[in-house]
Amino acid sequence: MKSLRRTLVLALLGAVTAVTLVGGLATYTQARNGINQILDYHLRQIALSLRDQAWDRAAGEMGDAGVGFDFVIQVWDADGKRLYLSRPGTGLPEVAELGFATVVARSGQWRVYSAALGTLVIQVAQPIEVRDQLAIAAASRTMSPLLVLVPLLALLVWWLVGHGLKPLDRLARAAESRTPAALEPFPEGGAPVEVAPLVRSLNGLLDRLRAALEAQRAFVVDAAHQLRTPLAVLKLQVQLAERAPDQVQRAAALAEISSGLDRATHVVQQLLTLARLEPGQPSESARGPVLLAEVVGAAVADHAVLAEGKEIDLGATTVNGGAQVLGDVEALRTLLANLVDNAIRYTPRGGRVDVSAGIFEGRPFLEVVDSGAGIQIEERERVFDRFYRGGETGEPGTGLGLAIVKAIAQRHGGAITLADAPGGGLAIRVTFAPDNGELTPAPNRDGAP
Repeated sequence: MKSLRRTLVLALLGAVTAVTLVGGLATYTQARNGINQILDYHLRQIALSLRDQAWDRAAGEMGDAGVGFDFVIQVWDADGKRLYLSRPGTGLPEVAELGFATVVARSGQWRVYSAALGTLVIQVAQPIEVRDQLAIAAASRTMSPLLVLVPLLALLVWWLVGHGLKPLDRLARAAESRTPAALEPFPEGGAPVEVAPLVRSLNGLLDRLRAALEAQRAFVVDAAHQLRTPLAVLKLQVQLAERAPDQVQRAAALAEISSGLDRATHVVQQLLTLARLEPGQPSESARGPVLLAEVVGAAVADHAVLAEGKEIDLGATTVNGGAQVLGDVEALRTLLANLVDNAIRYTPRGGRVDVSAGIFEGRPFLEVVDSGAGIQIEERERVFDRFYRGGETGEPGTGLGLAIVKAIAQRHGGAITLADAPGGGLAIRVTFAPDNGELTPAPNRDGAP
């Protein structure tokens, strides 16, 4: 695992080293420029100090001027004849160029100053290498204290970075202490400005986790309660079947057991469907364009027998063939199937259930309208809660149908509205976002809603 502290320390030390090297180069450059100016001044002063010397014309070239003397002196008379050379073999030019110049000889680079003084031309030269050595020595003396302090600086940077990261360490320890039973938010008061966004994000995550755990616990409790009743009834019916005195009563008890198993199976299927629709759960079906007219046709066909048994007029009214959404076709069929099933169950015998699909104000929708008793306004928010069943209807059910409808609608970016039907009863509409895969609408065969 990558260490943030080590990364910061290495980055800071690397930056300090780079700045030190740049500073060393700048110090060397400044030192060299300063030494060049001083030594150029010395070259000129030496040349001027030699103008009153008496030079022996017969001497020609002289030997070494002395150990440790870096300068080379040449003297010419007015006719250009060299009268004196302090160090033979340097390879300096035999012709002088007045003023300062940098020349290249076989012995290396030289800094040269030549001046015409009276009847003589005096030249004083010095090796560039000497100047470089002096500049390096001066820069080294300047930078050496910084180099000695680098280890101390590394320790100081390590401590400072560790001290600056302490809020993260405290936050990590506080996170380790959190348990599913204790998800208190982290305090934001003493957090640095840079850490505050992380603290807020973690607190938001803890809030969502707490809500999810509470919903899960409530779901498990409610599911256990819903399953306990049919299982207890099944056990009782099994006992009755065992005690049945004749074949007729035993057959009736077995029929009740079969009906109870169907109800328990329906509860389990509803629970599994709702669990698959929980936030964060991956969808098992691929998403693609879904024609709402086909979803309406399937729902009407699947519930035709149930509607016929209650003498309910079930049919599709307004159906726009161009209404389309991007989603999971099986989930959308489940959504509409639950709405139609609820409408048939809670509509009195001989009533009417109308199913429609269309586009209103650019938004595709599904709608189910029944002629039942409707839902009281104060209960319309609660009917989407799991296992909630308002009033005494006498109809069997799990209280999960509308909760499943809400979960599927939310997964598809839809919104649900409940209203009174024009002829009495309830109208439930699921409206989808206009950018949810809608294509160019086809002409409405039955008119706009």
